[in-house]
Amino acid sequence: MYKLLVLSIITGVFADAQTPLLLSGKVVDPAGFPIPQVQVSAGAHSVVTGTDGVFTLAVGSGWNTVKFTKPGFTDTFRRLSAPVMNNTPVVVVLQIRTLDQTILVEVRSDNYRVESTSSVTKTRVPLGDVPQSVVILAKEQVRDQMMMSLGDVVRYVPGVTAHQGENNRDQIVIRGNSSSADFFVNGVRDDAQYYRDLYNLEQVEVLKGPNAMIFGRGGGGGVVNRVTKEPTFSPIRELAIQGGSFGFKRLSADFDQPLGTKAGVRLNGMYENSDSFRRFVNLERRGISSGLTLLPFKQTKILLSYEHLNDRRVADRGMPSLQGRPVDSPVSTFFGNPKDSHVESAVDLASVFVEQQAGRFNIRNRTQFGGYDRFYQNYVPGAVNSAQTLVSLSAYNNASQRLNLFNQTDVTTSFITAGIKHTLLAGAEFGRQATDNLRNTGYFRNTDAAIFIPFADPTITTPVTFRQSSTDANNHLKALVDASYVQDQIQLTRRIQLVGGVRFDHFDLRYSNNRNGDYLRRIDNLISPRAGIVVKPVRALSLYGSYSVSYLPSSGDQFSSLTTVTQQVKPEKFINYEGGVKWDVSKNFAFTTAIYRLDRTNTRAIDPNDPTRIIQTGSTETNGVEFGVQGAITRKWRVSGGYAFQDAFIRNATIAARAGAQVAQVPHHSFSLWNNYQIHRRWGAGLGVVNRSGMFAAVDNTVTLPGYSRVDAALFANLTERLRLQVNAENLLNRRYFLNADSNTNISPGQPFGVRAGLIFRF
Repeated sequence: MYKLLVLSIITGVFADAQTPLLLSGKVVDPAGFPIPQVQVSAGAHSVVTGTDGVFTLAVGSGWNTVKFTKPGFTDTFRRLSAPVMNNTPVVVVLQIRTLDQTILVEVRSDNYRVESTSSVTKTRVPLGDVPQSVVILAKEQVRDQMMMSLGDVVRYVPGVTAHQGENNRDQIVIRGNSSSADFFVNGVRDDAQYYRDLYNLEQVEVLKGPNAMIFGRGGGGGVVNRVTKEPTFSPIRELAIQGGSFGFKRLSADFDQPLGTKAGVRLNGMYENSDSFRRFVNLERRGISSGLTLLPFKQTKILLSYEHLNDRRVADRGMPSLQGRPVDSPVSTFFGNPKDSHVESAVDLASVFVEQQAGRFNIRNRTQFGGYDRFYQNYVPGAVNSAQTLVSLSAYNNASQRLNLFNQTDVTTSFITAGIKHTLLAGAEFGRQATDNLRNTGYFRNTDAAIFIPFADPTITTPVTFRQSSTDANNHLKALVDASYVQDQIQLTRRIQLVGGVRFDHFDLRYSNNRNGDYLRRIDNLISPRAGIVVKPVRALSLYGSYSVSYLPSSGDQFSSLTTVTQQVKPEKFINYEGGVKWDVSKNFAFTTAIYRLDRTNTRAIDPNDPTRIIQTGSTETNGVEFGVQGAITRKWRVSGGYAFQDAFIRNATIAARAGAQVAQVPHHSFSLWNNYQIHRRWGAGLGVVNRSGMFAAVDNTVTLPGYSRVDAALFANLTERLRLQVNAENLLNRRYFLNADSNTNISPGQPFGVRAGLIFRF
C-alpha cells in the first residue's frame, strides 16, 4: 500500500510537470485592433500571435510572468495565475511605443523604413493598410544626410518640390498645389510663415492628396506633419558639433532622463551661426524644446511640451531672368542692400496631450498654443533691360503676429458586428487664430518706389524710407474653426479593408481694415469626405484605391486679407482620385507606386464679358504617377527615394494664366535616390542622386528653370563606441543649377560643391 501511494504521488507530480497548462488570449492595440507577430513568452515557452492577434501558450501552474514584445509597442509584462489562465482567455492591450530606445553609436544607419503611422487615420495602422501615398523620413535618414530644413527633406520625396517662398519661409508644391500653410506638428495646425528646424524631430511625414477629413481646410495637394521627440524612459546623452563650407557652424544636443518609472523628461537644443555661398547672406538661429511625460495611472499618459525657436537671417530674393532663363551672373551675386535686408521670426509652441484607455475606448486630447512673431524686409530684383546694363529694384517690409489655439479630442473604439470588424473614430476640433498684418513700401531716397541699378554691380547702399502706400495692408483677422468628424475602418475579411469618413468644418473669418475701418466677414461650412479600399491578395501586397475632397476658403491658405470680391466667392475645391500598390518586398524593404488625378476647381477667373468682374470658372488638373522605395535591400544596403511624373496644367483660364498653361514649379520628371552602404563594421558610405527636368518659374510660362542632376555623398566612421564622425559632400560634381523661384525675377541658384562634417558624441 505504501509503495502504491508513493508511486501515485510521483506519477501525479510527473504528469503535472509534463502536461503544462495552456494560456489562450488575444493581443490588441489601444484601438482594439489585433496585433500580429507579437512574441509571447513565459519561462522556456514562447509563441507568436497570428494575424488575428490570438495565441495559445504552454505555461506552468501557479503564477507566471508572461512577456509580450513587438517592435513599435511598449514591452508588457502580466502576472497571471493558473486558474485565470485555465478559465478565462486574456486580452492584452499593448501601448504604442512613443518612446525612443537608447541607440549605441554605429556606422550603419538604422533601417530607414517606418512601418506604421497614426497620422493618416488617427489610429495606428501599417503603411500597407493606408489607401493613400505616404512618405515618412525617420530621424536616422535626416541625420545621415545632414538635412537642415524641410526643403532638404522633400528633395527625396517623389512628387514634392520646395518653393522659394521669397526665401523667408517654408513653402512646398505638392501635386501641383503650392502652399505655405499646410504644415502640422503632431497633427495640429502650424500654419504661420517661418522656417522650421529639424533638431527636435522623430520623423517627418508627407501625406499626399487632399487630407481635410483628418487635418481640416486646405491641404489640397497634401500636408507635411512633423512628429517631435518625446521622453523615452531610457537615458540619452548626445551632443553634435558640425561645421563646414561657407562658414557653416552648428551645435545641437539631446538629453533624455527617466524620473523613476512614472515620469521622464527630454530636452533638445540647437544653435547655428552660418554664412552662405551667396555673398553677404548669413543666418543665426537657436531653439530649445522640452518635454515631460507623466504616467500617473495604469492607463493614463500625460505629455507636456514646449518649444521656443528664434531665427534671424539675411533676406535674399535671388536673381532675375533674361530672355526666358536665369541671368548668367555669378551664383553669389546679391541684388539689393544686404545690410538692410533681414528676416526675423520668434515662435513659441506649447502643448498638453492626455491619453486615457477606458475599457474598449481610447480617448486622446491635445491642446496646443502657438505664438508667432515675424518680420521681414527685402529688396526685390525685377526686369533686366535688353542691353543688360540695368535691372529694376523695389523694396518692402512686412510684419505679422499670429496667436493660434487649437484643441482636438479623439475617441476610438473597435467592435464586431455580423462578423465584420469596425474601428470607429469620432472627434472634434476647436480653433482660434488671431493675426495682425502690416506692410510698408520702400521709397528710394524717400521718393521712388522702384529704381534702376547697374546689372554688373547690383549690390547697393541707396537710402530707403519704408512707409505705407495707398494699398499696403494694415489689418486684423480672426479665424474661428469648429469641426467634427467621424471615420470607420472596416475589415470585411482578412483580405479586404475599407475606410470611410466625413468631416464638417464651420470656418468663420472676420476681417478688420485698420486703415479705413471696414469690417468684413465670411462663413464657410465645409463638408470633406474620404473613402478608400485596400485589397491584400497576400499579406505583403496591398492594392488600394481612394477618393478624397478638401476645400480652401477664398481668403487663401494664410487668410491674410478679405475683400468685397473674395467675400462673395465660394471656397476652392480639391478632388483626388488615386490608386496604387504597396509591396513589402521583405520585412525591411518596401516598394510603392501610385497613380492619381487631382482636380482644383472654383478658382477665380476674369469674366470674359466684363473684365471688371470675377467669376469662379478657373480650374487646374494634375495627373501623375509615383514610385517609391524605402528600407534595407540587404543587411548592409539601405535606400530611400523614388521617381515622379507630373502633368499639372490650367484646365480653364484663371486670373493668373490661360488655359493649357503649365502650373509653375512642377517638373514633369523628378528622381532621387539615397544609398547608405555599410562597408565595414566601423565604416560606412552614402551616395545620393537628385535629378529634375526643367520647370517654369511662374504660371505665365515665360521663364524656364533648366533641369539638372546633382550628386551627394557621405562617409561615416565609428571612431569609438560613443563617438561618430560624419562627412557629407553636397553637389559633388559642382554643377551650376537653379533650385526654385518665387517669380520670373526671383530665382534661387543651387549651392556649389560644399562639405560638412559632424561629430556625434554620446555619453
